[in-house]
Amino acid sequence: MLDRDGFRPNVGIILLNQKNQVFWGKRIRTHSWQFPQGGIDRGETPEQAMFRELHEEVGLHSQHVAIVARTRDWLRYEVPDRYIRRDARGHYKGQKQIWYLLQLTGHDRDLNLRATDHPEFDAWRWNDYWVPLEAVVEFKRGVYEMALTELARYLPRNETRNRYLRHGSRAREMEPSAWMAPPPPKVDQTPAPSAESKQGGNNPSETL
Repeated sequence: MLDRDGFRPNVGIILLNQKNQVFWGKRIRTHSWQFPQGGIDRGETPEQAMFRELHEEVGLHSQHVAIVARTRDWLRYEVPDRYIRRDARGHYKGQKQIWYLLQLTGHDRDLNLRATDHPEFDAWRWNDYWVPLEAVVEFKRGVYEMALTELARYLPRNETRNRYLRHGSRAREMEPSAWMAPPPPKVDQTPAPSAESKQGGNNPSETL
């Protein structure tokens, strides 16, 4: 399902543990690391898609997490042609994403990378919130930076420092006042509209 501009609706998930570390998954049979993400099916709300992807990719259910916040608007990235199937080139452009910040209320043992027959990850670890972007496929780095930056204000108060590791460098620590978290934004429960899609069917680049 694509919108009129050629972007597929998608959700991204930043999962926190009690130390404000984030789930960091290694894509199966690659050396790339990323957050869980996946497409929004026709008729699904972003939140419904998020919980479905959460189970499919890391084996968690809604009772294992609490929603802390989400991005207010869609964040977009374009996929280079070499990653797009030939029959999708010319009309598939990339992904537009709503990102969710979740708090794990269950235990590490609840995570299961083999919850389905088509796993996304073959390894995982807890990583500092400000993940090293050089480990992420290049065309996703801008969206990761935007999502992490927007959602950082909602981190639980036990996180006292905010370090951003990008291309091996350290940025300045945030001022303490930056951690005064406002109430989370209202979650839009409107189903993904089918009217805006140019075509139905499978995502031309499902894992991107």
